[in-house]
Amino acid sequence: MPFTEPGTFTTRPTLQGTFGMSASTHWLATAAAQSVLERGGNAFDAAAAAGFVLHVVEPHLNGPGGDLTGVFATAGNPSEPVVLMGQGRAPAAATREHFLAEGLELVPGSGALAAAVPAAVDAWLLLLRDHGSWELADVLDYAAGYARDGHPVLAQVGRTIGQVSRLFQEHWPTSAQLWMPQGRPPAEGELIKNPAYADVLRRLAEAGEGAGTREERIEAARREWSTGFVATAAADFAAKPHRHSSGTDHAGVIAESDFAASEAGYEPAVTFDFRGYTIAKTGAWGQGPALLQTLAILDGFPDEYLDPSTELGVHTILEAQKLAIADREAYYGDSHVPLDYLLGEEYAARRREAITPLASHEFRPGQVPGHSPFVPPLRTEYVPPALAGEDSAGGDGTGEPTVSPTGETRGDTCHVDVVDRWGNMVSVTPSGGWLQSSPTIPELGFCLGTRLQMTWLEDGAPSTLQAGKRPRTTLTPTLVLKDGQPVAALGSPGGDQQDQWQLLYLLRTIVGGYTPQQAIDAPAFHTTSLPGSFWPRTWTPGGAVVEDRLGDGIIEALAERGHVITRAGDWALGRLSAVVRDPRTGVLMAAANPRGAQGYAAGR
Repeated sequence: MPFTEPGTFTTRPTLQGTFGMSASTHWLATAAAQSVLERGGNAFDAAAAAGFVLHVVEPHLNGPGGDLTGVFATAGNPSEPVVLMGQGRAPAAATREHFLAEGLELVPGSGALAAAVPAAVDAWLLLLRDHGSWELADVLDYAAGYARDGHPVLAQVGRTIGQVSRLFQEHWPTSAQLWMPQGRPPAEGELIKNPAYADVLRRLAEAGEGAGTREERIEAARREWSTGFVATAAADFAAKPHRHSSGTDHAGVIAESDFAASEAGYEPAVTFDFRGYTIAKTGAWGQGPALLQTLAILDGFPDEYLDPSTELGVHTILEAQKLAIADREAYYGDSHVPLDYLLGEEYAARRREAITPLASHEFRPGQVPGHSPFVPPLRTEYVPPALAGEDSAGGDGTGEPTVSPTGETRGDTCHVDVVDRWGNMVSVTPSGGWLQSSPTIPELGFCLGTRLQMTWLEDGAPSTLQAGKRPRTTLTPTLVLKDGQPVAALGSPGGDQQDQWQLLYLLRTIVGGYTPQQAIDAPAFHTTSLPGSFWPRTWTPGGAVVEDRLGDGIIEALAERGHVITRAGDWALGRLSAVVRDPRTGVLMAAANPRGAQGYAAGR
């Protein structure tokens, strides 16, 4: 039985060409990437330029104080997908014991105590050094110009600032000074500037002046970032006690030595073969292998069980995702993870048998020989005593940030994909260091991130907070290969939903034959029947969030199966972008999400 026909209507065409393609979550980042390609740069130069632009134009979704993960393949070695590891580690003083002594039950969702060592900038510089061709100053020029001269602000940026304006005015005055210079949130289209960050970019570029080679100049910028003025300013500022999402004041523990000891790197990708395609993801220090586990479970079903536009397909996909994500919580972390077993055919078959015609409301990790599954606290709601009676976060996360007045944020990230005419292909998901993460460091024009909120303070979890370890991040870009050649790069913001939405794209394009834009435009859904990765880490047993465009009949039938349905509206879920290359013809394609009127693709 074929998949449901996607129809002829899409919000925009799937772009096609042979020169180069770029796609991202903001049109200015896409334009910068495509400009680099037009001026002779390769996919890595273009992606880096776009990444720094995203710091400026989507400050509510990522920042220099945050992190990223990427996955790429080079034209010279196309069959070997590589992970760009830009996930910072916990500072040396960020121990479980310290947080408990501070009276905390959870790592806060806002405030510098939750900061991992920033790694996004170092990762972009590393990628540029090893695989780019441009000088650093030229790559940074796009972002520096927008920061120095201003850019028209997104409506969502202003709304985000509005939601935390009381926090800024009462507790984080340096953030109010930068983001509310007129004493109010900026209006849509109003020019906003960040001269302090423009100056940071200038100083990084100047750090390499006089060095002998392009690589040495970029390496000098990396040293300036990790051992120079950035580390000093960040550590000094974070040490001042300030308000956190717990409703209490704490000092950060990040030190200059943490910056010096941390650097980005490369790792082999974890892969799984599905219906003739190889899907490449990060290791299990990220959530990426949960997508591979979901594919392993679904691979044993006939095609009609995999159609995301039918009741049977939606139910089967949701139940498979619950099982894989339960294993994510039980086994994933920056430690030894039995991925060979978790991705094995025998284990997938056993997990497949756990799917019944009714929706599960249970947390059901599988049994792995020699390992005891960690069962996290399963809270349906959580308000710290210090915040009792105050506003708390709400919503299910739609790919735009869900922000509470105390600053914690769910589902906020950005993304960029690029493919060039030589066959280099890269997918990167930057996040963290959001303007609402912690107080702005005035000398730098940005704040530290809060990635440590994805660790547990309970002992014995694979992702228990531990000094020097990476938090189990949600950042999860995807690279797809066929016959040893990269054919697609894709990703999405959305926290716990990132891989859930990407799964729908993969099923619709690989099994259903949809074009990239058809797959992105098609109705989306996800499960919330999982312990959230973001503070306050609650779950909705049996929860399923759906776009209304799935159809009343399908949605009602899912409710009859026991799914706890939340209708999100017609165009609310997912912010995917993708680039595609056909190795047989050299034809390149790109597509981007229309939801929110923000993401764009470009190319020729």
